[in-house]
Amino acid sequence: MAGHGYESGRLDLPFVGIATFGKRAVCTDWSALAADVAVLGAPFDAGTQYRSGARFGPRAVREASTLFSFGHAGAYDHEDDAVYLGGDVRIVDMGDADIVHTDTEASHANIETGVRAALAAGALPVVIGGDHSVNIPCIRAFEGQEPFHLVQIDAHLDFVDERHGVRHGHGNPMRRAAERPWVTGLTQLGIRNVSSTAKEGYEDARARGSDILSVRQVRKLGVEGVLARIPAGRVYVTIDIDAFCPSIAPGTGTPSHGGFLYYEVLEILQGIAGRCDVVGVDLVEVAPDYDPSGATQILAAQVLLNFLGFVFHARSR
Repeated sequence: MAGHGYESGRLDLPFVGIATFGKRAVCTDWSALAADVAVLGAPFDAGTQYRSGARFGPRAVREASTLFSFGHAGAYDHEDDAVYLGGDVRIVDMGDADIVHTDTEASHANIETGVRAALAAGALPVVIGGDHSVNIPCIRAFEGQEPFHLVQIDAHLDFVDERHGVRHGHGNPMRRAAERPWVTGLTQLGIRNVSSTAKEGYEDARARGSDILSVRQVRKLGVEGVLARIPAGRVYVTIDIDAFCPSIAPGTGTPSHGGFLYYEVLEILQGIAGRCDVVGVDLVEVAPDYDPSGATQILAAQVLLNFLGFVFHARSR
């Protein structure tokens, strides 16, 4: 069995054991993190404007990720002729940030604390939401770090400044990010149809340097054309699961038809991993109760694990 990476002698099938992310070890003592990747759950969905339920996203994505738990052997991709996420990549599950019901600021502060702990340990922070407002504390945690470009993959622009006093809901995160001096610009991919952001928000985003592309525009440009528009250097990637077509990802609060298919996003992420220094990732808005099949959370887990595989494969070359 040792040749397959199952060092304990257990077969350890996906449905056996505790459902941590990728069945990796847990470290809830954030002062003792020692890892290349630190996965944090952010089960907060009080920022939603329509259907709630993304608070159960981290739990569902973790459970789905057990399907892709390959032990220390890694995962072989015959198309790339590469083994991804072998034993040389240390991934730990930090557990969840504490969420205080009805208190956005306290909950966001706890998420920020978790991301700061991952950064202090030299690990790549990977945050599973939760609604898209959890990106706000994620970006806030990078204060004092080197600047980076932000790539958003999403159906919605999320560039609302303020609406009825709300500044930290799931329609606000990209506007909040654009205000941070350490965010050098935004590339916003998949934005389509009628948006919750008004025309003025689009004008504001472009005035602040945003490059906004719909799904159809991305398809017309092609992967290489899109990648050519993303600056090389440090990049943070935020993925809203509603960027995907609801035919493959119905488990989300605000589905929008006409979205991406799996390989369209995967190839962009692989290109980013190969050309940029990925400094942080979040994946948000998985609301599993709207998808009894479980396909949405499996998609989310597969995207995250593949992206991590691409990032660390590129770093090893």
